[in-house]
Amino acid sequence: MSYQVLARKWRPKSFETLVGQDHVVRALTNALEQNRLHHAYLFTGTRGVGKTTVARILAKSLNCETGITAKPCGVCDACTEIDRGRFVDLIEVDAASNTQVDAMRDLLDNAQYAPTAGRFKVYIIDEVHMLSKSAFNAMLKTLEEPPAHVKFILATTDPQKVPVTVLSRCLQFNLRQMAGTSIISHLQNILGQENIPYEPTALHLISRAAAGSMRDALSLTDQAIAYGGQTVNESEVRAMLGAIDQSYLYQLIDALLANDGAGIIAQAKSMEERSLSFEAALNDLAQLLHQIAVAQTVPDSVADDLPERTLLLGLAQRISPETLQLYYQIALLGRRDIGLAPDEFAGFTMSLLRMLAFTPSEGEAKKLPNKPLAQPNKAQADTLVKPQILSQPIEKSIDKPIDKPAEPVLQQSDTLQADEMIENESNQSFNGNWRGLLDQLKLGLARNLALNSALLSYDENTMRFAIQDKDKALLSPMYQDKLSSALQQHFGRKIRLEFSVEGSVNTPAKQVAQEKAHAQANAESSIEDDSFVQALINDFGASIIPNSIKPI
Repeated sequence: MSYQVLARKWRPKSFETLVGQDHVVRALTNALEQNRLHHAYLFTGTRGVGKTTVARILAKSLNCETGITAKPCGVCDACTEIDRGRFVDLIEVDAASNTQVDAMRDLLDNAQYAPTAGRFKVYIIDEVHMLSKSAFNAMLKTLEEPPAHVKFILATTDPQKVPVTVLSRCLQFNLRQMAGTSIISHLQNILGQENIPYEPTALHLISRAAAGSMRDALSLTDQAIAYGGQTVNESEVRAMLGAIDQSYLYQLIDALLANDGAGIIAQAKSMEERSLSFEAALNDLAQLLHQIAVAQTVPDSVADDLPERTLLLGLAQRISPETLQLYYQIALLGRRDIGLAPDEFAGFTMSLLRMLAFTPSEGEAKKLPNKPLAQPNKAQADTLVKPQILSQPIEKSIDKPIDKPAEPVLQQSDTLQADEMIENESNQSFNGNWRGLLDQLKLGLARNLALNSALLSYDENTMRFAIQDKDKALLSPMYQDKLSSALQQHFGRKIRLEFSVEGSVNTPAKQVAQEKAHAQANAESSIEDDSFVQALINDFGASIIPNSIKPI
């Protein structure tokens, strides 16, 4: 008897033996048990996840001689013939080989005839997205309202190429990529029944190379059995796959943690001599960092038979979560931008050097501690001008507007340190220049109130303002509270505000308006008196456009 490959020999023949697609199995099982059958199904997913397998199991469920069931018997003529691919009422079409409209018309012409041996005539159209536009148009009407004895099952790896008019007529199921643990468990079960010895690490390598495809995993297992002489060993599987020993990734991380720039460059040069792909190396590094993050957060999730388990758990203890996230982000960005680098070596090494540059030092705290403020030495103290704080309430009256902000009273030497500046921020003095003070306050919504208020008098703890009657709506408690908070933040003490409403007061807003009007008048006068402008008016009949003159 000829040898049958594992992918065909161990193809699931019932929903119970299907691996990794529980969401699809549950939906189809409920539909079959409740006899809620759709006339067209669409299965989508990447290669080797079971689209055609599910379609054949569904065909058996529809035509099993025991009746429509989610658990076909597998022994009746219909079930056995479908498993062998010889059932007369199961028509499988490869759309990649039959893309033209004529083939689709012949298919649909036969659909009107009743099934020969089964309950339903089932059409399985694989890679349906390969059909031409004319072929899709030919099948639309039949797909929407097929005869009662016809069921369509479509499969595709690229549903975006299927017209929406077809998608809307189908019940769609998306088959997911297989999880690595599901693939490994299934391979262990198969190899155990085949009496083939294996190493768990080798199955991890095969699962990783399969990238979510069970068919690829079984094909690689077949290859590994042949390569290893009826055994599946780690060293032979690694050699078969051309898988590179990834110990260099751990060495790179060790060099990063040791702040060893020379070691990083040496390792990169060694990789270059071995002709390794630096883009693939960044991808592998990102995968490794993800595994470390998982091991750091949920250590129990790391499989006991994982070959790198000890190393992963060790690195999870050595790298802080913040540094780990930083490395991961830089690896992703480096992989994205490596095509823009002068060459792959430069892109790879710059990504690692960027990690090295941003790695926090061991003694660096996560948060800056509240250190005591540094005291100035005697030489610095002699150069400091200490602020004058009002020790007694001093009543001052303001009778005329202040045209220009006065210079601040507090002068600081260039030798004043940053922490001493912070210390003195709470001891600001005030010289009565209200308009000048506004530029130093963080007012937000209270700025409008401050601009329309005229300072009448002030002392250490109180400021008295006047506001015009037309602006009294600004005297809301919210604006007053915000203005008081801004003053308190500036002076370092609570300032009480008192407001009175008067007919006409000289506010900062009025001063600004007057200055703008004065500047505008001066600009217009300068233009009108300009000899060149006058010559243009007299010689060419030019005119000055109103409102076009703006002061500089």
